[in-house]
Amino acid sequence: MKILEEIILKNSTPLEPQLTSAVANLRKMEGIKAVLFDVYGTLFISGSGDVGTAAATDTAEALTQALVVSGYEGELEQAGLTGKEMLKAEILEWHKAGKEAGTDFPEVEISKVWKKITDRLQKTGIIKPHETNLDQIRRLALEYECRVNPVYPMPGAKETLLRLKSRGIKMGIVSNAQFYTPPLFPAFFGIPLEELGFDPDCCIWSFKELKAKPSRELFPKAGKFLMQNHGISLSETVYVGNDMLNDMYTASEAGCKTVLFAGDKRSLRLRENDERCTNLKPDAVITSLNQLADLIPT
Repeated sequence: MKILEEIILKNSTPLEPQLTSAVANLRKMEGIKAVLFDVYGTLFISGSGDVGTAAATDTAEALTQALVVSGYEGELEQAGLTGKEMLKAEILEWHKAGKEAGTDFPEVEISKVWKKITDRLQKTGIIKPHETNLDQIRRLALEYECRVNPVYPMPGAKETLLRLKSRGIKMGIVSNAQFYTPPLFPAFFGIPLEELGFDPDCCIWSFKELKAKPSRELFPKAGKFLMQNHGISLSETVYVGNDMLNDMYTASEAGCKTVLFAGDKRSLRLRENDERCTNLKPDAVITSLNQLADLIPT
């Protein structure tokens, strides 16, 4: 894990949120005992506005650079061009297979995707054959992600989490994510998820479930552990996210109260043309994470 944190920090430069035209609605919510968070675009500024596998941002140059620093050899410029198309195709194939198997919104496990791609690049002779291991595959995946989707903590994120923790509010995560998402927290905040106040059982990561938001199955799983571990129902829980469909709609359908984070233009997704969001209003709207704790009376 430490190696992943080092790679994240080495590839990171400060980012600032981009102002939106949203107006805050700081309505207080009584009876809230738990907070669930989205990650990309909410707790962390995301250069692409989402986790890289869900975004359209990618470049051949980024893949070439990632291959170089991950220790691959061969025709790496060509590997960048060919590999990025393989990546798109493999993700589409994975999603197709998942849907055929009955999953409403399939998620990839990106290490397995990159393993297939590097195997094919070796078979074609574009990169030199050698024995690869999981650590090298994971480094390639993370080095590429850092280049196509740079991230940085949202202003007020750590302070907000620690403030909620100090008040005994239970916390979890429901996020589209990959293996390199949990290490963002110790990398940038200097302490692990648990010390920030998160219950690991209540952290639902799409890559582990092989289902992505807006799947209806993710929030009930978080709810099961909130009830099992803390005696808290989803009706006593608020979800904080930046996407009206993936976050507000799906969380409200599961029974959560909702807070739309509208503090960064890159990631704010209002989904105004989606009928599921036409008449949907979050319980509150914040334009800064520092506003969140004040919405939950002590």
